[in-house]
Amino acid sequence: MSGTPMLEVRNLTKHFKAGRGQVVHAVDNVSFTLEKGRTLGLVGESGCGKSSCARTVIRIYDPTDGTILLDGQDISHMSQRELKPLRRKMQMIFQDPYASLNARMTVRDIIAEPLLAHGIVKRKDQANELVYPMLERVGLTKEHANRYAHEFSGGQRQRVGIARALILQPDLVICDEPISALDVSIQAQVINLLKDFQEEKGVSYLFIAHDLSMVRYVSDDVGVMYLGQLVEVCESGEIYRDPLHPYTKGLLGSIPIADPKLARTKEKSSIEGDIPSPIAPPSGCRFHTRCPYAKPACAERAPEMKDVGGGHLVACHLYE
Repeated sequence: MSGTPMLEVRNLTKHFKAGRGQVVHAVDNVSFTLEKGRTLGLVGESGCGKSSCARTVIRIYDPTDGTILLDGQDISHMSQRELKPLRRKMQMIFQDPYASLNARMTVRDIIAEPLLAHGIVKRKDQANELVYPMLERVGLTKEHANRYAHEFSGGQRQRVGIARALILQPDLVICDEPISALDVSIQAQVINLLKDFQEEKGVSYLFIAHDLSMVRYVSDDVGVMYLGQLVEVCESGEIYRDPLHPYTKGLLGSIPIADPKLARTKEKSSIEGDIPSPIAPPSGCRFHTRCPYAKPACAERAPEMKDVGGGHLVACHLYE
């Protein structure tokens, strides 16, 4: 992995207060780098902290600890007022196209809102020159501009969300499971749309997903999260050719194979049990309670992230 970082996250931590003095360990000591014009996929089971990490990176949530560098600028502790001019450089596509769009606004107004908020245009009618081409770019038409969100299908709504995020031509886009609520045929269209924008504009994507098979086609690099921590990071192809962490192997082993003959020869490595509570995460390696290779040291101390060669990072006592 080489190049100029668009995003650097160092020891990022996000804890939420729960009742009775308890703390939810949503993100703990996560570090990664996203280079300009590349895509980093963050994968893991539901509840592993992917979305919390993404929302902390873009400062929807304030970090509990750690550093976030956007194109070399530290945004970790900026106020919302200080962040406003930087919002043009980082945008987010949300998972739920039903909840992320204002039901009282037309599509034109939804897409034009960022332009007005950042002073790129002064009046709504001026925004049309930018809104209409963007609608066509995401596969909609000028005629869709006066409609409301409830008049669209899920795939069309997600296209509106993408248009809203990309209208400012940001350098970084956080994609928080943007295709999980869509039909498979629509998923491919949305992915191709995002990749086309990346090729044209050089935008960087932090792509959040729980489906490793989809991330394979989207990401240049992949980070695997478990219970608020990164356990493996490497290039996308490498993680399929040579997964190292038992959790990564379990995720890959859970992907169904359409060919019955191949399915019978495939190594069974699915993950047993449920993810523990982030309020009381296990000691040492957090995966040891579900790991078939666990040994006493796994419960006693947390493994450090180690480069085992070629930029392939893994946090596991099996590789010490």
